[in-house]
Amino acid sequence: MKKKYELKDYRNIGISAHIDSGKTTLTERILFYTGMIHKIQEVRGGGDGAKMDHMELEKERGITITSAAVTVHWKDILVQIIDTPGHVDFTVEVERSLRVLDGAILVLCGASGVQSQSITVDRQMKRYKVPCLAFINKLDRAGADAMNVVGQLREKLGHNAVPMQMQIGHEGQFEGVIDLISMKANYFDGSHGETIREEEIPAEYLEKAKEYRAAMYDSISMFSDEMTELLLEEEEIPDELLHKVLRQAVIERKITPVYMGSAFKNKGVQLLLDAVSTYLPSPVDRQYYGIDNDKITSENPTPEQLEEARVEVFPDSKKPMVAMAFKITEETYGQLTYTRIYQGTMRKGESFLNPRLNKRQRIGRIVQMFSNDRKDVEEAKAGDIVAMVGVDCASGDTYCDENCNITMESMFVPDPVIELAIRPEKQEDMVKVSKALNRFMKEDPTFKVSVDEESNETIIRGMGELHLEIYVQRIQREYKAEVIVGQPKVNYREAPTVPAAFDYKHKKQTGGSGQYGHVIGTLSPLPEDSEENFSFKNNVVGGTIPKEYIPGCEKGFRESMNKGPLGGFQVIHVEVSLDEGTYHPVDSSEMAFKQAARQAFKQAFLNSKPVILEPIMSVEVETPTDFQGPVQGDLSSRRGFLTGSDMRDDLTVIQCEVPLAEMFGYSTELRSMTQGKAGFSMEFSKYRPVPNSIQEQLIAKYREAQAKGNKG
Repeated sequence: MKKKYELKDYRNIGISAHIDSGKTTLTERILFYTGMIHKIQEVRGGGDGAKMDHMELEKERGITITSAAVTVHWKDILVQIIDTPGHVDFTVEVERSLRVLDGAILVLCGASGVQSQSITVDRQMKRYKVPCLAFINKLDRAGADAMNVVGQLREKLGHNAVPMQMQIGHEGQFEGVIDLISMKANYFDGSHGETIREEEIPAEYLEKAKEYRAAMYDSISMFSDEMTELLLEEEEIPDELLHKVLRQAVIERKITPVYMGSAFKNKGVQLLLDAVSTYLPSPVDRQYYGIDNDKITSENPTPEQLEEARVEVFPDSKKPMVAMAFKITEETYGQLTYTRIYQGTMRKGESFLNPRLNKRQRIGRIVQMFSNDRKDVEEAKAGDIVAMVGVDCASGDTYCDENCNITMESMFVPDPVIELAIRPEKQEDMVKVSKALNRFMKEDPTFKVSVDEESNETIIRGMGELHLEIYVQRIQREYKAEVIVGQPKVNYREAPTVPAAFDYKHKKQTGGSGQYGHVIGTLSPLPEDSEENFSFKNNVVGGTIPKEYIPGCEKGFRESMNKGPLGGFQVIHVEVSLDEGTYHPVDSSEMAFKQAARQAFKQAFLNSKPVILEPIMSVEVETPTDFQGPVQGDLSSRRGFLTGSDMRDDLTVIQCEVPLAEMFGYSTELRSMTQGKAGFSMEFSKYRPVPNSIQEQLIAKYREAQAKGNKG
């Protein structure tokens, strides 16, 4: 008989880390120990591949491309897990998974420690206030040192990292872990480490274990007066008190407990599952908020209006239903939409409101996911993560009861930084390619498709070369359509550097009623670290521009940002203050003021000492020390700026910032330079002005293209 779980026994968790830290291997062991699978498959090394990597490309490359969901049972706890990709090009998969999860496991490699993508994942956890445990994996590897990684967690990520265990044996001699609460040594016997053998701590580790235990109690007691008093009086602290205090500190993100092991060698995974059960929050322990749409009156609400409309959503199955669609995939039988239920109950066959589309949609079928397998369910309650089948919606859409018109707070979606032109090899494949691109765009908010007005080429944009390469391969494999791919291009941006005034009068008289709009104000740069690209301030007083024309002005300025006058690139970091203007009682209209705003923008922008910005990538190269000189020299020749380097045994880790334009084809060159022994990861960091010579080239190229277009 199937056990019924209370909401307090749910754990919705994600497993996140830098690429190749062992996330999928760890998930595979979790599935095995929870009885969900009976044979362990490895990520690499033939066979069917790991259960969670079900795409052919994932099995071939040995990497996770899409996040996969699975539900398992551990002791008296129901654990819903999402295994997310580590490669930065698929960062939106991590972003949207963390948006809907209650807790996470941050996996770190025992030898490599905190890497570039570990920093990104940590930033994403902070953005959504996701409590986490850390698991130091691969402690059987050469150069692995758990306490060194704990130090990096503190220094590089700013975590209050508290080791709950201590490793027994190093590198190839890694045998097990010491539990610092029970003060017992744990070894993992059996062909797959399924039997935990508990013994006394070996004599040579006892003193060190006591030292770490004292430090652990000291760190946790900072959050409890009762614990502090017991420690001062040198009395024994009850385990119940310790667990209670630590759990609360974890939920508040004040402590990150650290666990140790080697998933590949089947060591430490069951103890990590116990920690997930004991310390990570259930849906009851987290607070989630939505926006009450009935309280919003304007089309573009201000942050203050959004804050006023913010309402808490409660994990109560009896309240009106609120759910969020966080991931979409297209399948043979229609769209599969991964959904988190935040409040109320979603029942099969019922209809719910989609506030974005402002229409009701019927939920025909609900399934519980197990990677690419599924099981039909009649209903899903608050706290559940399920998938809706055949419901046409977009990633990030909310579904709610008609009685509570709520939209869940949206997720952060980074802008694409790279683009490619693609076209089908055969004209008859045009429909297949179009179908594929529409599907991918719906599934992945960071994948954009557009048609270039001048060349009429289809342009795809994404987060990196691998990101776009995977989609091109999927078109060829899943849609049997060969495509011709152009050279990758960089997504440059334009921005003002100084404030500039505008005073533009749009006046047109043609036969009947004319057009008249006059706008005066200032265009200024926003700070570089500003999260918004455009800010509009309406300072008009005394009705010099009637209020019904103000939205037209804002629209005109906003639309001008799409294509800057300097090089035809998108404009960012602009604040427009509209101070005054004049109007005509007959000839003025919203359209006339919109046109005036467009011309005023161009006038002011060209006077604001504008610059063209290029995407700068944060690059981390791991190379044998013998090749350090040539690798650094090559990065410098690519206009790279060295930000730091670390020594890890016979490896050197070089951190630097390099313009994306200089990084195309880097993986091939790095391999040939280092005899295939080096690897690298990169992610978007920021935009920075291009050198003057490059700016002049880009402007000249744009003007040449415009001249050709005008002749045509």
